[in-house]
Amino acid sequence: MRVAILCLLLTACSSAVGTVAPPAPASSGPTDPANPVEGNVADCRSGVVPGAPIEAPPDTWTFIPVPEAKCRDGSSTGIGVRIHPGATQVAIYMEGGGACFHDASCAINDVLQSWDATAFDAWAGATGNAGIFDSSRADNPLRGWSFVYVPYCTGDVHAGAREHVDVPGDAAPKDQMFVGYTNIGYYLRRLVPTFAGSSHVLVTGISAGGFGAAFNYDRIAQAFCGARVTLVDDSGPPMSDAYLAPCLQQRWRDLWNLDSTLPADCSGCRGQADGGGIVHYVDYLAKKYPSQQLGLISANQDSVISLFFGYGQNNCAGLTGPSAPMAGSTFAAGLDDLRTKYFSQPNLGSYVVPSTSHTWTTALTFYTTTVQSTPLPMWMNQMVNEELATHVDP
Repeated sequence: MRVAILCLLLTACSSAVGTVAPPAPASSGPTDPANPVEGNVADCRSGVVPGAPIEAPPDTWTFIPVPEAKCRDGSSTGIGVRIHPGATQVAIYMEGGGACFHDASCAINDVLQSWDATAFDAWAGATGNAGIFDSSRADNPLRGWSFVYVPYCTGDVHAGAREHVDVPGDAAPKDQMFVGYTNIGYYLRRLVPTFAGSSHVLVTGISAGGFGAAFNYDRIAQAFCGARVTLVDDSGPPMSDAYLAPCLQQRWRDLWNLDSTLPADCSGCRGQADGGGIVHYVDYLAKKYPSQQLGLISANQDSVISLFFGYGQNNCAGLTGPSAPMAGSTFAAGLDDLRTKYFSQPNLGSYVVPSTSHTWTTALTFYTTTVQSTPLPMWMNQMVNEELATHVDP
């Protein structure tokens, strides 16, 4: 039953290329004094905290326990790997599945408050060979790559660094571990030495994992310094304050400790009195990595993200009472505003599907979706393999 519910939730919420420098000698504790988060990983040229390389059977999904990494219920978790012999390209994929920031949202996300080897095996059997993971398809832009699977069991879009948190609300869960960002640091300690020879790293994910891929892109690009690092965010669009309410952003900042995990040099990402401004992270990434391709896939009226953004409407009335999803037309306007105002840099690309659907890259729809005569795999191939960021929209 747990596996069935999990599969339904995931479906619904479903520079020059070079050689990576070897990890620096180990140091103790956090390595970025401007952003002292436990488990953090700094630029590999100035002190990555290395761990043991991962050993796993070739071309086989394998669960790797990482005892330091925790789920929001406090249990330990790990990552999955599928290592292709001889590959110099690796995709780091972050799972999605809602978020936990008040009673209703946490209830949706509750099935994902733990993740172990059994849950991973169920995922690998159901999804591990679908979409971008399908190594049999000639039209898969990632065919022949190695893969890393990052589970989602922290309820914080892989962006939190706060322990033992009581979520506001009488019916909301207490003593939660919002440590998704912290966990990524522990994973990188294993992944950097494992894939130290990689020339290209793709950071991607769906839904909450799409947000997480974008949120963690900067630290992953720094950890794999010298490699080409591409971002493809599937269905995790940030929006400006006119559409993504600052009061909702403030709830996330406070509950998950986002201000400590946003890059220290992203001055526009924090400091607004009303809690808004997260969208400025888009500008920050585009300008800091002008030679890297950064892309977004989204429906123009995504019904799932509309639900979560809807909690912020009417001055966040949905956090304490009944709420309604953001109207599809409003979501479409917010997405258009995002692309018009924040996607003007030539290294930013987008693929917008005229739909209310949610996520594409880990399902058959990855191969069956076409917009304006451009199949989705073709657009992704341009982003990933041709270093060409383009915009495709209805």
